[in-house]
Amino acid sequence: MPDNVLKLGIPAGSLQESTAALFRKAGYNITFSSRSYYPSIDDDEIECLLIRAQEMARYVEQGILDAGITGRDWVVETEADVEEICELVFSKVSRRPVRWVLCVPNDSSIQTVADLEGKRIATEAVGLTKSYLAKHGVNAVVEFSWGATEVKPPKLADAIVEVTETGSSLRANDLRILDEVMQSTTRFITNKTAFQDGWKREKLDNIALMLQSCLAAEGKVGLMMNVARADVDAVLEQLPALQKPTVSSLSDPDWVDINTIVEESVVRSIVPKLRTAGANGIVEYPINKIID
Repeated sequence: MPDNVLKLGIPAGSLQESTAALFRKAGYNITFSSRSYYPSIDDDEIECLLIRAQEMARYVEQGILDAGITGRDWVVETEADVEEICELVFSKVSRRPVRWVLCVPNDSSIQTVADLEGKRIATEAVGLTKSYLAKHGVNAVVEFSWGATEVKPPKLADAIVEVTETGSSLRANDLRILDEVMQSTTRFITNKTAFQDGWKREKLDNIALMLQSCLAAEGKVGLMMNVARADVDAVLEQLPALQKPTVSSLSDPDWVDINTIVEESVVRSIVPKLRTAGANGIVEYPINKIID
């Protein structure tokens, strides 16, 4: 066992596999056992523990964990005093922020937040909901929901505050969104003690760098091609304006190699244009990490 060990919280549940997949892309191989809450990782300086995202910030704040992955929503909900290392925009379904939304049944007479005065609201995010209502000057009963929150209106609650990415579950349960309470993305957090420890801070910054480089590379590919010097300007005009292609000399002085990174979604439209402009030997290759 090395002298220095970083205690890292991995979110159990919906974010578990997407978090592990991101770490694997970054070069950290995390594997889970069905009988253990201690995932293995191929770095002797890291000790992983599976913790629910809802509880992560509290355990990080208390120093039980040095750092962890959780949503900004749960940091706010628990009012945990932690340091944010970086934002990691990923979730269980998409790369979009998740939304906490206030919902009522489609046939409900409630049309505005003010109409919730004296009503009952079910949610897992009690603190977020109370803060939201206070901001709007509304007094309502906010009850903690242990799950299946979408099915509680109208019999068990007048409204709910629930997290959503696509809205499909809300629509399936005949709910309409009245307002957005909060948007949240995944955050890499640490406590103040670990943040001030030189070795741990460097370790955390290195992990953050690799995780962010993988997210930056998502949806992008590399393109390289051979181009006659006479056609370079015509070829460069076909590439996205914000990119800075590398132009390198070849053994034949009349030809160059152009190398660039583009969004994968545009490859099918620009490759034919590149070929028409004079590029040949065009090669598309995957990009795993982009480090600025």
